[in-house]
Amino acid sequence: MNSNRNPTRRPFLPALGTVLLVACTGAAQAANFTMYRDPSCGCCEAWAAHMRHGEKHEVETIDHPDMASVKTGNGVPDDLRSCHTMIADGYVIEGHVPAADVERLLAERSDWVQGLAVAGMPLGSPGMEAGGRVQPYEVIAFGNGRREVFASYP
Repeated sequence: MNSNRNPTRRPFLPALGTVLLVACTGAAQAANFTMYRDPSCGCCEAWAAHMRHGEKHEVETIDHPDMASVKTGNGVPDDLRSCHTMIADGYVIEGHVPAADVERLLAERSDWVQGLAVAGMPLGSPGMEAGGRVQPYEVIAFGNGRREVFASYP
């Protein structure tokens, strides 16, 4: 485990009847991610495909009937919530965050960041490309009562 990470950050993994362990074994190998989604949401699978790009990341998808509990348990602020929540090497990734931003977060290992979020479901964000329309959006880093714009898109 990287010493620059906040050792008190513990992701909430909802009870699913089995224990699920997710590990990142190093920069040279693919990172493993677990994405929780509402079973009725279709864009989540498109976002998971974006995260798998080139099979660099393995994304396990878990349909969960109570996404509010997943988000609350992982400290996602109400105003930053979206349709799916991913745990990536101890960080919370909420919504349609681009893969490049997740990779940057994992490389930088900020002490204060608990996760990244794209609130809502902005058109043109990864997984929401259908129709060719694009809305501007921001990726917000959050944690320890703090927020910062991590990245901005048109």
